Amino acid sequence: MKHVGDCRSTERSRFSRNQFLRLTGAAITATTAAALTACSDPDPPRTERVLLDRVRGYTCTADGFHRFSSVLIDANGRVEALDPASTAGARRIDGRGRVCLPGLHDAHGHIWNFGAALTQINLAGAQSVDDALRVITTYARDHRDRPWLLGRGWNDVPWGRLPTASDIDQAVDDRPVWLLRVDSHAGVGNTAALRLAGITPSTPDPVGGQIIRDHDGRPSGVLVDTAKRLVEQHIPVPTLSDYEDRLHAAQRKLNAAGLTSISEASTAPDQIPALYDLANTGRMTLRINAFLNWQAFNQFGSQVRTDSTADDMLRIRTVKLLADGALGSYGAALLEPYTDQPESRGLPQLQPAELTARVRQIVSAGYQTAIHAIGDYGNRMALDAYTTVLGSAQGLRLRHRIEHVQILAPPDLPRLAQLGLIASMQPSHATDDMNMAETRIGPARLAGAYAWRSLLDHGTILAAGSDFPVSSYRPFDGIHAAVTRTDRDGHPVGGWHREQALTVVEALRAYTLDAAYASHQERNLGSIEPGKHADLVLLDRDPFSAQAPLWRTEVLQTWVGGKCVGEYGQL
Repeated sequence: MKHVGDCRSTERSRFSRNQFLRLTGAAITATTAAALTACSDPDPPRTERVLLDRVRGYTCTADGFHRFSSVLIDANGRVEALDPASTAGARRIDGRGRVCLPGLHDAHGHIWNFGAALTQINLAGAQSVDDALRVITTYARDHRDRPWLLGRGWNDVPWGRLPTASDIDQAVDDRPVWLLRVDSHAGVGNTAALRLAGITPSTPDPVGGQIIRDHDGRPSGVLVDTAKRLVEQHIPVPTLSDYEDRLHAAQRKLNAAGLTSISEASTAPDQIPALYDLANTGRMTLRINAFLNWQAFNQFGSQVRTDSTADDMLRIRTVKLLADGALGSYGAALLEPYTDQPESRGLPQLQPAELTARVRQIVSAGYQTAIHAIGDYGNRMALDAYTTVLGSAQGLRLRHRIEHVQILAPPDLPRLAQLGLIASMQPSHATDDMNMAETRIGPARLAGAYAWRSLLDHGTILAAGSDFPVSSYRPFDGIHAAVTRTDRDGHPVGGWHREQALTVVEALRAYTLDAAYASHQERNLGSIEPGKHADLVLLDRDPFSAQAPLWRTEVLQTWVGGKCVGEYGQL
């Protein structure tokens, strides 16, 4: 494996050193300060055109689905022509009949968590509490110098119960441990972490959160949604170098999966300089459309807003809000009680009036809004807020979004298209949740759950992603789930609610052109067409005719801006 390190607007990065120092009051390195002031010396200008020849090319465009056999790339790394009549002077690269697709765009991921997960405790494969304890014990032994042990990825559904502080104490009891659930909406700490946070039986549940307690009312160790902050506020803050290391680790992994662009779903104030540093010094191999979290938006307002940095590697024009939590941890806000927890309707993160006020503030500042909403009440709140602020048609201009759109009351299904909203959905969530969803909400409410086909038929634009590291970051896992509605083992036979499946072309479009549209980048990204950046991937098989499951598709090369940034197999 080899790895190389709004489209209508002309607004460019104008983020200076002095602005950043004034906004954050942070002390940053001379290298980073220089990067914020201006771009470093760019890569030497290309002096040649490149012809990628003899490929089986497919791309979705605004007027349909097209095939091609060669791509001519100009000296600026943009597509000059498909199947050109003249290629004089171009250096020819033989694609050897491999499939060529546009670079894939994950419309909703968490690159900071993903990068951290690559260097922290990874419990994604733990099938039981005992499995998890073995992983934690090994990691603790290998990292004796770390004052905190952090990790993520546990899932209580196959375990049959939630983990507890006393469980974690069996592995580590001499320093605090904090482990996020797979959906990031809950975490479990050991006794040392709870003690440091001052959590006792008398600690009240915060608004929008829950301290899980045992039968005697004592905190069990699990904290849900806003209750996580009780522990997380004590975790040492990562440095700029930490964040840059996470970005580097993450983009290498994501490029290898065929991703050339992502929408980063929650960027905090102290993470912004790492983005600008990598973008302005030419060290990005992954285009990032970053969503500011509410704190970052409040701190910076419109001062960090940019439609694009140099070469369209970084865009900051979206603000993320949370309407509710996650289904697995009973945080998704429901119109009616949970089937398996009838005393609960979930955990709204904001009251309707506050959500509406925040949407209005974001829109007034010229940002796109992206609202996380999973439960049918959470989605109803988001739709009502957009209706109040936007009226019936104004959403088209800034293309506001709902992230996840996981469970909708059937009468709400047409409302996204009516408001011009993007449905940012994660196909793997359906196959990840299928063994749990009916238990949580019962069969009747599944009529509006994971309803990609219904939304598409109503005219809603779908932007597909994974929510990595919550679900697999590999886009062909998501395409497989979207098309078959089955897991990797082909279960259930025939697909889970197969009536909501997409075609391969529809799934590809959701991961390319429509993901770019959702981030206002479709004029430069999302398809292989003349004038656009030459972001593309070469594959080991044809997803439109492959006999093997779609998830087995492997990426052989990933190109960004006309340059190969990673080789992962022989052509």
